[in-house]
Amino acid sequence: MIMDDVPWLDERERDCWVALVNIAMRLESTLDTQLSKDSGLRMVDYYVIAMLSESRDLTLTMGELAARSNSSPSRMSHVVKRLEARGWVRRSPSEVDGRGTLATLTDLGLQTIETAAPEHVRHVRRLVFDALDPEDLGPLTAGLTKIAERVTPPLARRSVADSQATEPA
Repeated sequence: MIMDDVPWLDERERDCWVALVNIAMRLESTLDTQLSKDSGLRMVDYYVIAMLSESRDLTLTMGELAARSNSSPSRMSHVVKRLEARGWVRRSPSEVDGRGTLATLTDLGLQTIETAAPEHVRHVRRLVFDALDPEDLGPLTAGLTKIAERVTPPLARRSVADSQATEPA
């Protein structure tokens, strides 16, 4: 096996990579545990109802939800079906494209996210932002955004950019 042409990671790159993998492997399960304990939600449930709560008319297509959450259409269908059974989301056919399905956040779903969000945000702040100095945010955001652009499919990339453009600065 010829290994001379492998662009091995140097020490700084390796340290960065190990830290990134550690976060990627632990953060979702840590947040999932907190949400489950405090709100009876799974992380994916929270993420879906949060995306809907921040979208125009509290509605997104199933395809947008799947792309933004890095889920298959089938998995997203199961998630939304579960949320619909709890009365948090309503599905309906798209009037623009009769083949597509829309997911709309209900009043109960909006109430659920408004109840769950404060403790969730406190937990995110404790885990992520309290560990950083204010001057760390700019370079960290810039670097993570560059990585996200490489790993995010085009539909989700557009959706993420749209949501970032509408968020307050």
